[in-house]
Amino acid sequence: MPGNLTLETLTEMAATGEIDTVLVALVDMQGRLMGKRFHVQNFLDHSVEETHCCNYLLATDLVMSTPDGYKATSWEAGYGDYVMRPDLSTLRHVPWLEGTAMVICEILDHHHHAPVPHYPRAMLAAQEARLVEMGFTSAMATELEFFLFEKDYRTNQKEGYRALVPFNGHNEDYNLFQTTKEESIMRPLRNHLVGAGVPVENTKGEAELGQQELNIRYAGAMDCADNHTIAKHATKEIAWANGVSATFLPKWKAGMVGSASHVHMSLWKGGEASFYDANAPHGLSELGRQFSAGLLKYAPDIMVFLAPYVNSYKRFAPGTFAPTKTVWSVDNRTAGFRLCGEGTKGVRMECRIGGSDMNPYLAQAALLAAGIAGINEKLELSDPVSGDVYADDGAQEVPRTLRDAMETLKASDMLRAAFGDDVVDHYYRAAEWELEEFDRAVTDWEIERGFERA
Repeated sequence: MPGNLTLETLTEMAATGEIDTVLVALVDMQGRLMGKRFHVQNFLDHSVEETHCCNYLLATDLVMSTPDGYKATSWEAGYGDYVMRPDLSTLRHVPWLEGTAMVICEILDHHHHAPVPHYPRAMLAAQEARLVEMGFTSAMATELEFFLFEKDYRTNQKEGYRALVPFNGHNEDYNLFQTTKEESIMRPLRNHLVGAGVPVENTKGEAELGQQELNIRYAGAMDCADNHTIAKHATKEIAWANGVSATFLPKWKAGMVGSASHVHMSLWKGGEASFYDANAPHGLSELGRQFSAGLLKYAPDIMVFLAPYVNSYKRFAPGTFAPTKTVWSVDNRTAGFRLCGEGTKGVRMECRIGGSDMNPYLAQAALLAAGIAGINEKLELSDPVSGDVYADDGAQEVPRTLRDAMETLKASDMLRAAFGDDVVDHYYRAAEWELEEFDRAVTDWEIERGFERA
């Protein structure tokens, strides 16, 4: 679902004083919104067509370091500008911030105004364009899982994140009484997102202390990714405004269940569900089987885009609803891929591998690239698995470390063909830098384990 404002309505709201600020945003490599706050009149008069930003914004890590090794930009090249061109179809009211609107930008090269190929929205747009050439459109939906904690972000930071207390002290999976305790945050989150044009379906408690899930109605891949990113941004801002903290870290504590971001996907043509065939087993068409076979074959290749950080891999453990095997099932939550809507026009494949820290543009671009490869290669889909997949020793494992995943990414001919060498090398460097930083760190676990006993 696109934004809910036009330039005309923004101009009217500016004239009445209802809107005085416009957030002009880009999506960084980590899936966060970066940009500038414009006075609305300046935006309307001067910046509605373009503004500028430093090109290091697509070559940093979570803490905004400036690593070397990127071809696209560097200290040697002087860290120049990118052009931020507002995509006015994304213009929307931001009701949780007073007098504020938002627009998401495309990112162009400052010199020749060509799209920047490693920009996450550009990567997803390229895969959508491939689908259109094949005659299809996508329908995608993501689930956002996260934890709420007592105390605000700054207090938890000053305490070194060592005294984190979940907002709820019980497993609250589907429990309506327990989730009532969090309605002071979750109710405004739902309502404000709907006010921003994000089609929220529901929220629910998840299977851990203080864990939440936000579900948004399906849309085309780009709208789905925009909705996801805005929802994640809103979750943090609304939590902060209410004096609590929200985290999308996949595994915040050993021994506790982590947070995922499952992705549901199907293809459509002319308003008809291309994955549906009433006469096929499970109602899954030949095209749907080929697409799904591509997901299975190339799951290791795309792992970095589903699990981009060291912490991402701590989530994969038996008995936690986080999959450890790249097989598919029919409505079985222990597998990496789950067929949902069996035998109906809503039949779709759910990828359960992605963590709550994934960038939805990169994850969906990679999943679409894998599915397209499956169609182009006319891959045969294996039989579905059943039972406890965790115990299936013959099933292919997901890569269990970022180091394994990034080397698979580097060697992926499929992704190099889909994204281009420079883009693959760019995100390989991002993963490599993450590991370099981790390898330099001294953890609490090491100190506690060896301070006296080593």
